[in-house]
Amino acid sequence: MLTTLLLLSLSLPTLWAQVVIRCTYKSLCQQALLSGNDIVLHCDHPEAVWYFSSILEEEPLLVSSLPNIKKLPGGSLQLMNPQPSQTGLYHCQDSDGARVVEYELDFQDVTTLHITHKALAKEPLQNETLRLDSSVLIFTYWEPWQDCNRCGEPGERKRLGYCYIEEPPEKPMPCWLYLGVEKVRHSRLRPELQVEACLVPCDHFKEINQPYFAFDIYHLGKLTDNMWLTCPLASIYRPVIWEANDTPVTWQGQLSGQDVSTVLDPSDGGRRLQVFRAAVYRCFVQQELVARFNPRPNPDMLEILQREEAGQGQEVGRARKGWADSVLQGLELMLLVGPVVLGLLWVLLKLFCLLWSDRSKRTLLVK
Repeated sequence: MLTTLLLLSLSLPTLWAQVVIRCTYKSLCQQALLSGNDIVLHCDHPEAVWYFSSILEEEPLLVSSLPNIKKLPGGSLQLMNPQPSQTGLYHCQDSDGARVVEYELDFQDVTTLHITHKALAKEPLQNETLRLDSSVLIFTYWEPWQDCNRCGEPGERKRLGYCYIEEPPEKPMPCWLYLGVEKVRHSRLRPELQVEACLVPCDHFKEINQPYFAFDIYHLGKLTDNMWLTCPLASIYRPVIWEANDTPVTWQGQLSGQDVSTVLDPSDGGRRLQVFRAAVYRCFVQQELVARFNPRPNPDMLEILQREEAGQGQEVGRARKGWADSVLQGLELMLLVGPVVLGLLWVLLKLFCLLWSDRSKRTLLVK
């Protein structure tokens, strides 16, 4: 029962952490996004049929033939770890073949992400001219700043910028939707992420004493000297912050080279954190505690140390201590179930808030 419950608790956030992209009924919406970051395309039709037309392919494909795409109950489409090669048109139609909604998406390569911090010397990319059949302008289209990742104390906020090309008098387009099958290599054809310091007051009316996920992490050094921690419900499209022993992990510390004890993963906006030492790690999404990672000694290593320190004449004492340790570990597991169950209930409550917040903040270009 415990194993099933833990597996369920780990699988639920993977869907609800994703941003839902919406478009008005029977419209075509154009959007630039980042590869490697899961999203959901909204289509409000229970018998929806989805087709995908790549910029490299002429014939549309049923999305059921694509391994990292799944149709959800209700008609929406889940894209897991989308790749730049999946840039193209996503067409949702009803059972009679009539269009419900269409999305023209440019999944820009997150591995080329240009990251800057306003407090440091590195600058965002400048506009450049690209010579094709005619001269076109390459620039960054910036999304609005996300909320500050902390309140009441200094924090950081980030915004995403996408590569766009403008060829007057036409409207600007995401770079790879504009280029299509044309193969162009240019260092300016890349997305951006910009970070700045922020300080905002806490809204106590919105504070909830909600439960959170609790995980055990074992002693570093037995098999590896580092590990990756993943924050449930976090996304590159949402504000997230990590703390190590109550000390915030910042982009400024990482980009300046001052903090070498942790590494925020730029490709997912800090959803994953690489750690090199034992500590209590906590992650917050939209200023709310989501998960805590507790250091635990590796049971195998602890047993070896106990045998080395104890003599051959203390076998009975060790056996009793091992029995006591087993009881304590059993109690820890029982205590772990409570936060997980409450965490599941919290996820159900937060789902509606997160989806509503994304719905109100996402902006699409409608043709």
